[in-house]
Amino acid sequence: MSNTTDPFIDIRPYNDDEIPAAIDRLINDEEFIHAIVDHRFADKPTWLRAVLMPIVKAYLKIKWAKLTSVEAIQMEVKKYMDKALEKTTNGVTYSGLEQLDTETSYLFVSNHRDIAMDPALVNYGLHQSGHRTMRIAIGDNLLKKPCATELMRLNKSFIVKRSAKAPREMMKALGTLSAYIKHSLDTGNSIWIAQREGRAKDGNDYTEPAILKMFHVEGRKSKIAFNDYVKSLKIVPVSISYENDPCDVAKALELHAKATHGEYEKGEFEDIESIIQGIIGDKGRVHVAFGNVIEGDYETPEMLAEEIDNQIHDLYKLFPINLLAAGDESVDETVKAKLTGKLSQLPAEAQPYLVASYANPVNNKPESNQSAA
Repeated sequence: MSNTTDPFIDIRPYNDDEIPAAIDRLINDEEFIHAIVDHRFADKPTWLRAVLMPIVKAYLKIKWAKLTSVEAIQMEVKKYMDKALEKTTNGVTYSGLEQLDTETSYLFVSNHRDIAMDPALVNYGLHQSGHRTMRIAIGDNLLKKPCATELMRLNKSFIVKRSAKAPREMMKALGTLSAYIKHSLDTGNSIWIAQREGRAKDGNDYTEPAILKMFHVEGRKSKIAFNDYVKSLKIVPVSISYENDPCDVAKALELHAKATHGEYEKGEFEDIESIIQGIIGDKGRVHVAFGNVIEGDYETPEMLAEEIDNQIHDLYKLFPINLLAAGDESVDETVKAKLTGKLSQLPAEAQPYLVASYANPVNNKPESNQSAA
């Protein structure tokens, strides 16, 4: 087993030698098996689903016996990705990967629209183009169930402890996270992290300087100036564009509730539902654009955030629905019908939030670059 003096043991992904035990815990997690049976056999009566549980357990034991390394798990995940993308997209395209060196580790900072698909799509592109896959930052707010933690840590995800509230506890968590990111990059492992905490539900992709400040916690310990430390991280902005957001109606309802009541109470399983909807829902065309490695002098997190935002906005691939939402009526009638169909699922007062989520990428883009795909 791994060394228990490992300073990152609470947050890091599992190593190869930890995989079999983690899979065993997963297979013996009743809630996990229950969730698979309920999802896979939703149309079957409850009594039959109860009968199927031990069968599914036995099946997974045999099927997953060969998964004894991180790479084996990732190849299994790739099979699911192949099927999911074939079923739920009209094609995924990539740009900018050719500028990146396959032997260099990067800190990918991307816009955040979908909980699971954003990092999965970035990883998929890296794998397809001969790069090593990356480690993925995931908030502990998404890991309320032990099985969710196991699944994520099996697949190269590390934990961002957002639930820490006491100042000392928060500082310790930030220090460990910052050190782990630098340690990963220094040992040849690229990192993915969203530019903000939570998805940009209004379509406004802006970086939170606090995240960039967190990167530098480890640099401050070593007395390295912010701009020098940033260069050592090899930050690459990534812009992910979905023609269709499977969660757009839910996001509009949430934004409307917040605007009307000042807050929005999430359901217990809402994050899980968003993850599932994002994976199985129709995404239309998808484009993932990798920007330039940030090498300039940025003295403050705010200056760096502006550079990341400029690249993400500029690289964002606009689709006809974006132009329509921003007021361009010259798009195809089928696009108009699509937007009308979405709006019909919402009360009138929530509709502007959905329109804005598609229009904001146009508003944020330089005017010289506002043509649609």
